[in-house]
Amino acid sequence: MKCRDRSGNELNENNMQDKVLSALYGTRAGRALLRVLVQPAVSALAGLFLDSSASKFLINPFIKRTGIDMSEYIDTNYRSYNDFFTRRIKSSCRVADMTPNHLISPCDGKLTVFPITNDSIFTIKNTDYTLESLLRNKKLARHYRGGTLLMFRLCVNDLHRYRFIDNGIKTKTHHIKGVFHTVNPTAGDYYPIYKENTREFCVLKSENFGNILTMEIGALLVGRIVNYSAKKEVKRGEEKGRFEFGGSTIIICLEKDTALIDEDIIANSTAGIETIVKSGEKLGAAM
Repeated sequence: MKCRDRSGNELNENNMQDKVLSALYGTRAGRALLRVLVQPAVSALAGLFLDSSASKFLINPFIKRTGIDMSEYIDTNYRSYNDFFTRRIKSSCRVADMTPNHLISPCDGKLTVFPITNDSIFTIKNTDYTLESLLRNKKLARHYRGGTLLMFRLCVNDLHRYRFIDNGIKTKTHHIKGVFHTVNPTAGDYYPIYKENTREFCVLKSENFGNILTMEIGALLVGRIVNYSAKKEVKRGEEKGRFEFGGSTIIICLEKDTALIDEDIIANSTAGIETIVKSGEKLGAAM
């Protein structure tokens, strides 16, 4: 998918992650391998390996392949690949915009903005969702109709820590366990894949943007969502949690008439182009 930075420069992303997923889901051999990889025992072993010191050899080749600017990150001796994957960035490199009426990004990523209507379908990690099926909550989905959905796609080379986007009260975190099914038609040898990734969401009763719904969606295989807090008062820019092991997605749902998204992001989204954003930067303003 094409993407642009905030200066309007268009970049053609060479996304190895998407290529691997296309091979897994788009070929018979890939789907056969996927059925093995998603077995709980296999995922658990992979997680143990990536958390162990034996995985450190993966770090330097990954940095070279993806071109990560490590000067932005706190210099440390990483204990494992996952320790590197959840690396902390220098505070000077992601300063949050603290203007109260500015809507800010919760993370580094590639952003697309959608209106929330009765007929909205959102494609997230190769799976189609309505807002109701995404939340598994009809009443809550109905509450956000007429509002705006912001989808942040995090690639494996992005910063995988995310933050609160306004002061307010964080409500209870809801966990939705991922599912994975293969369907074997009576005729033919094609095995469609149906899946829902593990996800967590909460509502932030914010000072400036109403009730903000925030959802984290984890990677299918060994991906893990780590949210830090239960119900509590939070501050704009405060770290909310992190993803472990794989590329992930963050969803923000805004109520109707609470914020205006910046024109460049709207224009890009309308054209089917993602906008590259950084954690803490301005995305729009309160109405």
